Amino acid sequence: MTNDMPQNPSPAPAPLRRIPYVIGAVIIGVLFGFAAIYEFGGVKRTASADSSCASAVSLSNKITPLAHGEVAALTMATKPLQLPDLTFQDADGKQRKLSEWRGHTILLNLWATWCVPCRKEMPALDRLQAKLGSKDFQVVAINIDTREPEKPRNFLKDAKLTRLDFFSDNKAEVFQNLKAIGKALGMPTSVLVDPQGCEIGTIAGPAEWDGDDAVKLITAATSTPRS
Repeated sequence: MTNDMPQNPSPAPAPLRRIPYVIGAVIIGVLFGFAAIYEFGGVKRTASADSSCASAVSLSNKITPLAHGEVAALTMATKPLQLPDLTFQDADGKQRKLSEWRGHTILLNLWATWCVPCRKEMPALDRLQAKLGSKDFQVVAINIDTREPEKPRNFLKDAKLTRLDFFSDNKAEVFQNLKAIGKALGMPTSVLVDPQGCEIGTIAGPAEWDGDDAVKLITAATSTPRS
């Protein structure tokens, strides 16, 4: 069989040799263009959306010394961040939004019955609501079970956890939305949120929310004047 391909192919004409470089330059330019649009657009959106969150960072700095002991794993906010307006359902199936709690400090918690640490943490959250629940503070615990909708209700009933209002999202979109901004890496996840909907601090994993350390920190968060 003969090989029709030349053993030493002649170099491609200069214009053809330049084509890969031209294409590469165009691709890089497009990528930089998208990056610039995303970067600058993101800065503008962040500045606009988070301008009211500077006070949450200031508050976070003030109460950081209290993030020890039972709440030592709480990561305090160092940059202004307003949470997405999460959508979920209440016990009657009515759609609710996180923005409904504007004007209140809340501890936003995501939990599921298949999450063992979540189940262990729920009684502490129930007791925290009993201790500090008021017009100024509420625990908003959102269940993200995607199957057997009655299972989380039965869990709360069987465990006699009656102080927590029941909220759920059977599509787990609240988790995905928080994950997209780096605030939900596992279960359970809890975010302390100020009255403007801004992050004060976030914790990945369970905590003794009804313990002295947690109660002191949350009390300080709800009583410290905003700067």
